[in-house]
Amino acid sequence: MATWGHLAEYVRQSYEVISEEPDEIRILVGFGDVEEDDDPRTQVVLICREVLDKQHEWVQIASPCGLASTVNLHALLEEVGKSTVAAGVAIMGDHVVLRHSLPLANLDIEEFTEPLALLAGTADTLEEQFWGGDGY
Repeated sequence: MATWGHLAEYVRQSYEVISEEPDEIRILVGFGDVEEDDDPRTQVVLICREVLDKQHEWVQIASPCGLASTVNLHALLEEVGKSTVAAGVAIMGDHVVLRHSLPLANLDIEEFTEPLALLAGTADTLEEQFWGGDGY
């Protein structure tokens, strides 16, 4: 996997794409057994192409958790510091997001899929814990 085009094709084939633009794909990640759960949890994940120094392609994986204005950021950051391995917290626009970035050159697919799954699950857990719902 060496280019955005290769990764985008993999994402289209492997995940539920809910929207797409030239440098961004949004997917919906589900949790639990849909057949056994009347209201399964889901998480929106953005996969974006970023270019560093106009030459190095990176992929950024990000998932919104909730509105920054409605959460105790200190408590959220403490929880992330205790329980999160593969993501950082940022405020993007009005939202708190978890995000992780990887260089595309020589990217092995497991280096993408494992952080994506971990990030989506962590974002969903934080969303439930700090915002009390499943809005994203």
